[in-house]
Amino acid sequence: MHQHILKNRYFSVGLALMLGGLIFTACKEQPITQAFAASPTTLQTAPAPQPSAYDLSMAIAKVAQAAIPAVVHIEVTQRSEVNSPMLPFENDPFFHFFLNGPRMPRKFKQEMKGIGSGILIDAQGHILTNNHVAGGASSIQVTLADGRQFPAKVVGADPKTDLAVIKSQDSDRLPYLAFGNSDQVGVGEWVVAIGAPRGLDQTVTQGIISAKHRTGISDPSSYQDFLQTDAPINPGNSGGPLLNLKGEVIGVNAAIATDSGGSEGIGFAIPSNMATRISSTLIAYGKVERGWMGVSISDVKPDTAKSIGLPSPKGALIADVVKGSPAAQAGLKHGDVVLSYQDKPISDSSGLRNEVADTPAGQQAKLTVWRDKKQQEFRVTIGSMEDSVKLLSAAVDNRLGVSVRPITPKEDEKYGIDPGEGVAIATVSPKGPFGQAGLEPKDFILQVNGEAVKGTDGFTELMSSLPAKQPLVVLALDHRSGQSGYVQMTLN
Repeated sequence: MHQHILKNRYFSVGLALMLGGLIFTACKEQPITQAFAASPTTLQTAPAPQPSAYDLSMAIAKVAQAAIPAVVHIEVTQRSEVNSPMLPFENDPFFHFFLNGPRMPRKFKQEMKGIGSGILIDAQGHILTNNHVAGGASSIQVTLADGRQFPAKVVGADPKTDLAVIKSQDSDRLPYLAFGNSDQVGVGEWVVAIGAPRGLDQTVTQGIISAKHRTGISDPSSYQDFLQTDAPINPGNSGGPLLNLKGEVIGVNAAIATDSGGSEGIGFAIPSNMATRISSTLIAYGKVERGWMGVSISDVKPDTAKSIGLPSPKGALIADVVKGSPAAQAGLKHGDVVLSYQDKPISDSSGLRNEVADTPAGQQAKLTVWRDKKQQEFRVTIGSMEDSVKLLSAAVDNRLGVSVRPITPKEDEKYGIDPGEGVAIATVSPKGPFGQAGLEPKDFILQVNGEAVKGTDGFTELMSSLPAKQPLVVLALDHRSGQSGYVQMTLN
């Protein structure tokens, strides 16, 4: 949940005069002047007029003026029960006999508050924001630019893309914004960010698109395809819009790279094309269904490309294929490199993962694959993640050398684990990564790489999405001592 402090940026006339190619409606077309060179038959044309600093500032001002009414300030409250720390030998009755004291309460209530921003996206009062702003909120209060306040509720949230949709309880006369095509946004294009940094409502900043298709910004199991911008965004801008100079939303501000905690000119926005797909699905179904192909993939390294005769290190390398999966049925195998998906070039493993996830289950997809030093075409009928649970569970068990089961209510109570959180180890192979890390049956897995494990299905989905040789930091709880701690391992 974000808060923000924004820095104004000033532009000299000299800089603005060099911005060739930016033509705004505020510019008046000038007549082309002609001048004769030494030869009376040679005609020269004067350079096209360049936009002034005034033209640029007016374009930004118009975007801000039009968009601010549809950008909301979100205040959330999260109430939860948290576990109190367990002391050594706390479960031993002699511990309490000699200390002559009561048992410590295993849980206590905690309330947290946070702020963020949101975008009104339709006349029904739906608001698009980040999952880390509104997901899991106990109560939500929304404030409009005109001062109106009303409660809102979560319609649906998708942690994998960090997007959520909430809906206002008062949809009367609410403005909303239109979305643009993020695929058509160019690096260097001017953009405007609006939000509530540090709670400062209706804050406007400007900058450019610094880069596209950024990945590796957050949790590796999430779906990432960020736009990078130097428009200052800070905690509290999260969920607010990134707009082009047409006033269209081309991104949802989500993260910053910073050592100071504030803007350092490196911000990230979820592209509008991803945001519109996810938000429409959340509004319709309350959750996101994703396509599944049944492969483990990684990026193509230069040495790998050279060894298989691939002209350049691009595409997604298939490291493993789940037996019985759609990919296996289509004939894909270990060592194949996917170069395109539905005729769209694939530059890395994240690109393929995102494309497959966006494909409805049951739809056939065409893949161009590099095999035996030549391109070949395959057609895969995409499956669903829900249909793949059994296949994935078997594959994950084999890959990790461990099988898991749900944690029982009795174990939740004994160890202070929240219901639905974590999994218990059922069996473990001494030669697998979990066994080599010292974990045993009846131990509990609570987090993997900082992401909470949500039951057996959540564990299966999380682990199956990780590439081969992925380093893991696992938060585990020892069933004998009741103590939790982190262990490190690497996937097979």
